[in-house]
Amino acid sequence: MQPFCWSAGTQKQENVIVGDYSIILLNSSPSLEASRSLCRSSGGRTFKTFGDINLTLGMLNKEANISKEEIYSHLTAIIQNADILDNAIVQRLIYYASKDMRDDNILREIRMLAGEVLVSLAAHDFNSVMYEVQSNFRILELPNEFVVLALAELATSYVSQSIPFMMMTLLTMQTMLRLAEEEMMKGAFCIALEKFSKAIYKYINHWRDFPYPRLDANRLSDKIFMLFRYIMDKWAPMISPTQTLSIIKAHGPAVSLLLHREDLCEYALGQVTWLLNQYNGKETDFHVTQSLKQILTAAVLYDIGFPKGLKRAIFINLLHQVCRVQEPPVKENEIEASSCFLILAHSNPADLMEFFDEQMRSNNEVIRMGILILLRSAINAEEPKLRDHITSIERIVKVVMGDLSIKVRNSTLLLIQTMCEKCYIEAMEGWPLIDYVFSQFAMSNKNLEKPVKPNSHEDENGEKSVRETSLEVLKTLDPLVIGMPQVLWPRILTFVLPAEYTGTLEYLFNIIRILIMAEERKKKNATESTALVISTGAVILPSPQQLLARLLVISMLASLGKLCGAGAIGLLKILPEIIHPKLINLWKARLPELLQPLEGKNATITLWETMLLQLLKESLWKISDVAWTIQLSWDFNQQMGSYSNTSIEKKFLWKALGTTLACCQDKNFVSSQIKEFLTASSQLGDQRQGITSILGYCAEGHLNTVLKVLKTFQHQEKFFMNRCKGLFSGKKSLSKTDIIVIYGAVALHAPKDQLLARLDQDIVSQVLFLYGQCSQILGMSVMNKDMDLQMSFTRSITDIGIAVQDAEHQGFKFSYKEVLLGHMLDFIRDEPLDSLARPIRWKALIAIRCLSKLKPRLSLNDHLNILEENIQRLLPLPPLEKLRNEGETDKDREHISFLYERSMDALGKLLKTMMWDNVKAEDCQEMFNLLRMWLVSQKEWERERAFQITAKVLTNDIDAPVNFKIGSLLGLLAPHSCDTLPTIRQAAASSAIGLFCIKGIHLEMERLQGLQEGLQCDDVQVQIKISSKIAKIVCKLIPSEEILTFLEETLDGLETLNPTCVTACGTWMIAALKEQGAALEEQLLEILGMIYYHMPVLRQKEESFQFMLEAVSQIASFHMNAVVTNLLQKSLPLDRDSKTLWKALAENPASSGKLLRALIDKLENSLEDDLASLDAISVACAIHEVVSTGIPVTRLYPELFTLLLKLVSCTVGQKMPTSSLSHRRRVMQQGERQQMADPCRLSTTTLKCVQAQAMKEGLAKESDEGDNLWTLLNNPSTHHTGVCALARSMAVWQYGVILDIMEQLFSSLTSSSENYRITGTAFFSELMKEPILWKHGNLREVLILMDQSAWDPNATLRQMAIRGFGNAATGAPHKVKKHKQIILESTIRGLYHLARTEVVCESLKTLKKILELLTDRDVSFYFKEIVLQTRTFFEDEQDDVRLTAIFLFENLASLTGRRWKIFFAEEIKKSMISFLLHLWDPNPKIGTACRDVLTISIPFLGLQELYGVLDHLLDAQDLPRARDFYRQFCVKLAKKNQEILWILHTHSFTFFSSNWEVIRSAAVKLTDAIVLNLTNQYVELLDREQLTTRLQALLQDPCISVQRAAGAALQTLLRRCKEISIPL
Repeated sequence: MQPFCWSAGTQKQENVIVGDYSIILLNSSPSLEASRSLCRSSGGRTFKTFGDINLTLGMLNKEANISKEEIYSHLTAIIQNADILDNAIVQRLIYYASKDMRDDNILREIRMLAGEVLVSLAAHDFNSVMYEVQSNFRILELPNEFVVLALAELATSYVSQSIPFMMMTLLTMQTMLRLAEEEMMKGAFCIALEKFSKAIYKYINHWRDFPYPRLDANRLSDKIFMLFRYIMDKWAPMISPTQTLSIIKAHGPAVSLLLHREDLCEYALGQVTWLLNQYNGKETDFHVTQSLKQILTAAVLYDIGFPKGLKRAIFINLLHQVCRVQEPPVKENEIEASSCFLILAHSNPADLMEFFDEQMRSNNEVIRMGILILLRSAINAEEPKLRDHITSIERIVKVVMGDLSIKVRNSTLLLIQTMCEKCYIEAMEGWPLIDYVFSQFAMSNKNLEKPVKPNSHEDENGEKSVRETSLEVLKTLDPLVIGMPQVLWPRILTFVLPAEYTGTLEYLFNIIRILIMAEERKKKNATESTALVISTGAVILPSPQQLLARLLVISMLASLGKLCGAGAIGLLKILPEIIHPKLINLWKARLPELLQPLEGKNATITLWETMLLQLLKESLWKISDVAWTIQLSWDFNQQMGSYSNTSIEKKFLWKALGTTLACCQDKNFVSSQIKEFLTASSQLGDQRQGITSILGYCAEGHLNTVLKVLKTFQHQEKFFMNRCKGLFSGKKSLSKTDIIVIYGAVALHAPKDQLLARLDQDIVSQVLFLYGQCSQILGMSVMNKDMDLQMSFTRSITDIGIAVQDAEHQGFKFSYKEVLLGHMLDFIRDEPLDSLARPIRWKALIAIRCLSKLKPRLSLNDHLNILEENIQRLLPLPPLEKLRNEGETDKDREHISFLYERSMDALGKLLKTMMWDNVKAEDCQEMFNLLRMWLVSQKEWERERAFQITAKVLTNDIDAPVNFKIGSLLGLLAPHSCDTLPTIRQAAASSAIGLFCIKGIHLEMERLQGLQEGLQCDDVQVQIKISSKIAKIVCKLIPSEEILTFLEETLDGLETLNPTCVTACGTWMIAALKEQGAALEEQLLEILGMIYYHMPVLRQKEESFQFMLEAVSQIASFHMNAVVTNLLQKSLPLDRDSKTLWKALAENPASSGKLLRALIDKLENSLEDDLASLDAISVACAIHEVVSTGIPVTRLYPELFTLLLKLVSCTVGQKMPTSSLSHRRRVMQQGERQQMADPCRLSTTTLKCVQAQAMKEGLAKESDEGDNLWTLLNNPSTHHTGVCALARSMAVWQYGVILDIMEQLFSSLTSSSENYRITGTAFFSELMKEPILWKHGNLREVLILMDQSAWDPNATLRQMAIRGFGNAATGAPHKVKKHKQIILESTIRGLYHLARTEVVCESLKTLKKILELLTDRDVSFYFKEIVLQTRTFFEDEQDDVRLTAIFLFENLASLTGRRWKIFFAEEIKKSMISFLLHLWDPNPKIGTACRDVLTISIPFLGLQELYGVLDHLLDAQDLPRARDFYRQFCVKLAKKNQEILWILHTHSFTFFSSNWEVIRSAAVKLTDAIVLNLTNQYVELLDREQLTTRLQALLQDPCISVQRAAGAALQTLLRRCKEISIPL
């Protein structure tokens, strides 16, 4: 750790808030954590002032050391970033920072940070800080170490402010040095000396920039001299290594400062030797070099010269820093040393070059590399004085040109590159350097290709580096820099021809081109130019023919994208004058055309080769010089050894030589050359390929000569002796197989006007003859399986076929066509079906394709036979990987892959050729059908091959017959765009797109191609998505007349394809229906028929079945009515498939709304006459399936509900006609029971489903009857009850919906169907209770129609109408009051319908509700009739009737008025017996009602005394005993009114025969109480005989309670009779 380095303390960036009077630090200190929560920035930048400075300053006293470290770190950041600080803050911070900096008890890190804060505060108040520091820096007192460091840092950071204090500081420091004994203190003084020296040095050199008058710099330097001398004399000899570094750092600034004084200069230079002696280790070397650099810089500034010995010592030491042998130099030290050399190159270039030359002559690799690097740096620095020593630099470079070290060679090349760039090469001496670059390239290539000894990995990389550097030098070489043209021209041309320089041609050609173009520019601007003149001199330059031959061959590389090829073409463009003067105009016109394919980057090798050969032909024709042409052919021949046999250059060279011979007018020379090539073909390299190319291209100009020489050669080769001569001479002669190939090449290149005349006799017959000879064994013809022979024969036949086709002679018929096709098919048949090691199939397919185009044309059967034969010999091959595994080496496996690809390509082209050459679409379809079975093969490799072939057949500029159909093919191919292999997917997509191109339909090709490329992805979802996008684009373009076949094919695919293809198949089918569904109306029945036909099979495949359902839905979205009509024709009950179809239609968002609308319309039409037909039932079943899917019904609910309710009404009690039953055989599912077709049940089920959905949508609520509602609806006897319950389940809050229902159901009230009238009346009767419906609905008309129904003969209809009146009292009391007369009359009439209790009960209930609304005057006319009719039902057997009658009687009590009060009192007397007895009615509600009516009736009789008895009856939780109650009641009543008691008695007899045991018992008990309380007068009036008889009869009653009561009553009667002495 460096104790005196301010940066040693780590500064953390924390959140800091600075205020005018406070500083709050937000860090992890516990005491500061509270402050953290108090501060928030406003807008992210504005800080809010709060707190007191004492908080922070107090922390400096209290906080632990770790907290102080954080505080000082933050303070430093604050002070450095703050523009203005309050003076009070500054003063207090100075105090605390100075105190902590000098406190020895605090950690050094904190003291350092405190010092840093103190120095930072100088930016705000320098004088206060300096005062604080100087006050602790006193004469003859050893200061604190950190005070010295603070002064040093102030001098560096604030030079301008510190210089005025410098003299005082230096004087004080001079008195302190002798007091320093500790190393830390000495180190601090050394740092102070270093920084004081730097500050004074800056002032001396820039004193004009300082704001005060000039000070005496000599006085300051005197003090520095004294301090430096003391340290060097006293401390340097004995100081520790650690402190030596401090002196080294101070040495450079101090000596640099002293050099400006002449009187001190000698002393200062004398101290340099000490500094050089400090080079002893990596730790100090950098600082030594740094100090030395400062001294050298000062020496240059003050123009100080170094003594020779010192200068050499500096050279040697600095070179050692750069060129350390044993261990590599430290990078930063090396950089500093290099900087020193740059300074020396400026001040002493001559001495430095002399030193470098001396050192270079040593064989030390490291020194040589170092000097080369230093020279390169010096040249790059563009030191002006160094340019005067170019010759010396070139001499230094030449010293190492013979060095074989890779590193030295590389460094030399880099130096030469820099010299070329910076014009450091002279015309006279520069060529060896350029030659060195080329020689190094050739040497590195040689060492890499043919090393003398095995290369290590390091050496190999080194040689590659040398080669790359050589090329880089040539790449960056500017041939136009000063003097360079004279160096390069014309000697640079000597590197064009030699093969070893081929790798440099790209840059070599560029150099030559620049030179020549520069010369051309000079010619335009000057009368003459002598810069570039080709003069041989001592250099042998290439001839024009050699240049042309070399440049043409190299130009061939342009087709491969190599720049040297383009460079060669560029040179040809500007060299015509050098090649031959006659070529100037020709090449000026032709070469720009030649370059166009290169500019477009679409030049194939074949095209480029053809263009170059054509240029060669035209050039030779233009020159028209036999001797020149012959020389060119010799030069082409001479270059044969410069290229490998397999290179593109060698192949072009053969063709160029043949073309040159074709242009040569000397036939004797041409004939002699051909003979020489035939007899000595080995000199060409690959003799077969070479001689074939040469003779083939030569035949373009000399067909007769070539055929004549060939025939002669064949004749000579027949003689055994001639063949032996060739063998013994070591020359390999041509075989018959070679001659077969040559004949094919001759035919291919022969002039078209001469070929056909000589084809059969001189070419094809010779080929067959030679092949026949090769296929004979002992004079017998057999199949020769020699692959070379078969390949050569096939190649020759292919060339001949191409040649005949190119001849384009309409009347020519190739007589050998069938023979040659037979040979090719034999070759293919002979190939094994489990191997693909030989290329025979591939080549034979190409030959067959070429022959098939020739006349005479083959028949369709011939085409089919040929294609089927070839397909069956290729597609069943094993998978490619299995075929590849047959290869023993990687090369073998790659060859098999190559053959596989080529064979499949050839088969595709053959099929394409044969198929599209037909003019009949049917024939094309027949040929394509050969692939069908392979396109759907279960083996994916067979599918892959079939689709690759299909893609070739259906793409790329096809001229198909006009009536060619694509629908079926599209349905077959498109689904495989999601097949298992990416190759199949892309081929399928390409084929599908190609079908539309065949029809001439314009497509978005760029978008489709992009989608097609995306099918390479293995993600199935991505594949399906892309396939869907393609389908959407193309399906709208399918011809409408072919949609049917397309859909039929896709439906077949849904049955047979794999899952992913099924998905694609369905996607395409749906896409086609979406795009073209609107136009399918005429074909709709056929399409639906196809779908129904496939349903049984597709049901077994869930995904396929779903697509089929979606298809139906899609069709329905366009033709809903037609689809609905079609589906409704299915028999009832619906089978599973029919139900599924309806649900599918409903689940399709596009068709669901239309579907429900269509069904509603159908249902409405079916119920037009209020009669339910079979069609209506079918519609209802369909609606059930549709709504059960959850389809929203809100919009159509009123209409749907009304029609279904009508259907239920019309079918209730009916049975399904026999004709509606399905006679199809059905497979019953396990647990399924055959159900009878009940139309009402079916209708009710549908209505139930609709209501369930309506409840989900808030249109209805749960019925109070629950599921029993539907049973009620379905039953004719309870149908009206179910309708009422259904009406109650309507959501009244949805009054808009109910109003629509009411409007549509209104017609039911006048329907001719009685059932429907009942249904409507029942429904409306329930709705009459809803006030909101009266408010918004037109119920007045309903009320009138109900009044009519109340008089209807049908009791149920009357009941519902009367119920409606009662509910209207709740819903619209004002309407009831208004129409009270007709309502009361209709209701009262119901009381007379004694045959139907329910009508009576409904009338009583309605009267009760109505009377509650009316006054006594309103009912006065009807009061008596109502009372009398009401009393008749007190003893009705129906509880509901009794209860309602009692309630109504109770209500009547309030309507008596004056007129009917007496009458009502009399009726009460007659009715009281019923009320009293029914207190104990079996129905508790009736007992309660009787108590209430008794309470109301008593005042009419003036019997208020009975209230006490009744109150006791009402207050009791349980009913009291009847006997007790009756006795109490009769006691009270007897006292008040014996008459009423007697009336009760007279009416009691009728109850003795009641059906209810409780009533019989009560009647007897009441009689007992009456007899007990009658007065004697009334007892005498009793019919004792009748009473006794009745009571005795009751003794035999089955109920014990009655028996006992009768017995008790008899005893009471006997007792009373005895009391008054009356006999029984």
